[in-house]
Amino acid sequence: MHPNSPIKLFSGTNSRYLAEKIAAAYGTELGKVSIQRFSDGEMQPCFEETVRGDFVFIIQSTFGPADNLLELLMMIDAASRASAYKIVAVIPYFGYARQDRKDKPRVSIAAKLMSNLLAAAGVSRIITMDLHADQIQGFFDVPVDHLFASNVFIDYISSLKLDNLVIASPDTGGTKRANSYAKFLDVPMVICHKTRKVANVIDEMTVIGEVAGKNVVLVDDIIDTAGTITRASNLIMEKGAKSIRCIATHPLLTGPAYERIENSALEEIIVTDSIPLHRTSPKIKVISISDLFADVIKKVYNNQSISTTFLL
Repeated sequence: MHPNSPIKLFSGTNSRYLAEKIAAAYGTELGKVSIQRFSDGEMQPCFEETVRGDFVFIIQSTFGPADNLLELLMMIDAASRASAYKIVAVIPYFGYARQDRKDKPRVSIAAKLMSNLLAAAGVSRIITMDLHADQIQGFFDVPVDHLFASNVFIDYISSLKLDNLVIASPDTGGTKRANSYAKFLDVPMVICHKTRKVANVIDEMTVIGEVAGKNVVLVDDIIDTAGTITRASNLIMEKGAKSIRCIATHPLLTGPAYERIENSALEEIIVTDSIPLHRTSPKIKVISISDLFADVIKKVYNNQSISTTFLL
């Protein structure tokens, strides 16, 4: 830490609900920012207080629409041009993370493009949570602190005191994540294997492992249209499970997601507040990640190790 660099926390427009909780947990208030919006849709962020020589943290998830990303980039640029000492982008949900490779010809690797844009804007460091693919950390040439929602989810799962607990992955891509939970909790794991013909449409699904008489917890990073988790949960209950829940970090919940969840066999879904919910649902429980991010921000500012933050 630079000895003469005060810390200041700022927020983008659509993550202010979370940024206010992070600032409160840290023990400070958010800095003043104004966003001028022109009639043609252009925006102009402006810091309404000096940031010269300051250690600036800008909190903004980059969920759709693209304005959230653009606003973050412009705020980083504004802080850089205002001579901030360091600029840390706190991105609880890193959008475009699902596009981390060329899975077919003539497509963009959008996650790499996002990292290039953030670097070009002048970011010094990234703090994010549960990237869709761990290797995205390597797309950046600045330090990346990759946090895990397991810190808040493990406590909740343990508090339920479920007997015959089984951790499930809704697809083969999530087996590493689910296995980490299963090993930590010392319980079995099952896998749902799915095939797709087009994005967001599941063709077939099967369950690999024993779920009869078990209390099953599905583990995922993103819930988008909820097609995967609801189909997996219904299939698991058909196989004789006692109960089915889901924990997922980022609740995108687009299209028919809420209806699918409410009409499914799921007892409840536990998500974080990395993305604001469009509406409430009796089956959706939100656990805040504000304390976790406040703690990591404090450790980064004070040049302390954050490895003790990780449970898994």
